Amino acid sequence: MHRFKYRARSLYCEDTSVAEIAKNVGTPVYIYSKNTLIDHYRKIEEALADVSPLICFSVKSNSSLSVLKTLVNAGAGLDIVSGGELYRAKLVKADPAKIVYAGVGKKKDEILSAISYGILFFNVESEEELALINRCAKELGRKVNIAIRINPDVDVATHSYIVTGKGHTKFGVDFSTAKHIFRSSWKYRNTAIRGVHIHVGSQILSSTPFLSAIKKVLNFLKDNRIILEYINIGGGLGIVYSMEKPQTAFGFAKKIIPLIRASRLKLILEPGRFISGNSGIMVTKVLYRKKTGKKNFVIVDSGMSDLIRPSLYEAHHDILPVARPLRNAKKAKFDVVGPICESGDFLAKDRMLPVLKKGDLFAVMGAGAYGYVMSSNYNSRTRPPEVMVDGNRYFIVRQRETYKDLVKGESIKA
Repeated sequence: MHRFKYRARSLYCEDTSVAEIAKNVGTPVYIYSKNTLIDHYRKIEEALADVSPLICFSVKSNSSLSVLKTLVNAGAGLDIVSGGELYRAKLVKADPAKIVYAGVGKKKDEILSAISYGILFFNVESEEELALINRCAKELGRKVNIAIRINPDVDVATHSYIVTGKGHTKFGVDFSTAKHIFRSSWKYRNTAIRGVHIHVGSQILSSTPFLSAIKKVLNFLKDNRIILEYINIGGGLGIVYSMEKPQTAFGFAKKIIPLIRASRLKLILEPGRFISGNSGIMVTKVLYRKKTGKKNFVIVDSGMSDLIRPSLYEAHHDILPVARPLRNAKKAKFDVVGPICESGDFLAKDRMLPVLKKGDLFAVMGAGAYGYVMSSNYNSRTRPPEVMVDGNRYFIVRQRETYKDLVKGESIKA
């Protein structure tokens, strides 16, 4: 599942001591396992090998240049949602023919830049967006490939904030609008509709929503005699954060391959969390312990500005001591909280943990997706560094921010 394991009483990332990294780099710090990233990419690639998919890693899940370069070198394409993510794709020399561009709010300059780079296609989310892409393509004297993102309106068992395939969300178009777009495609002479795109949500543990969405879209194409080249089924495959029992890549593939084969469409998918989630941890240090009339608190040097998922989604992340406690070590129930001046600033609540002392280290597991990318400078806190581990070597791939970084671009006018 991942390459973070105890050796004797010390947590290791691959062949490198996590405590040693924390000692030299400081805390909090994000640590990624290069070979876990590759392992998880290969799992999807091998599971779906019979239909030769284009696997476009979801950049929004982890946009570290070193993470992206690792996956691009392994053969991955990229799923981007902004001009900034396109810029990162260019820096890691991603093959433009393996880039798909989603998102409901693409701006003209972003569209022009993506067309100029030669991306595979845009996932179009509205008719007005399609009209703008057509104008941009005409301006550049190009014909641009697009896929229509259809909102299949299927039920998904996940947090409401990360549901994307229900009718009330902002994503994609309904079937009626999609039908209208296909029938009026002749108006957009500088675009070519080559596919359909669906994305039902994130951290999905069952294949059922995917199957339902794929079947609905394929039936729509058949009923309306629409002939295309691609079907992009998005991402959203869930991972183990604690006690979850998500589908395996091979279990997922077994269910969807028959549908893809029958459709004769080329398959694209956009996994993010499945590849990067368990490839990363965040290491934090105990600052204080505090007991009130109702609670035991462990106050650490990281918080919601570094990892917002627990506060935003009430997400569970396993928390492990970097120094493995003895079997008979005393445990108690704690809230693990950070230094941010918000009551919602916590990493875990009511968690049974070993009684650690000031200066001890915790590893927040499963922090490789939607971790650093969602961090902020709230409370004027500097964001942590990122470290990539490859075997017995590690590299600082993003420096810790400084106070000067906090005010970069500001000026005082008073």
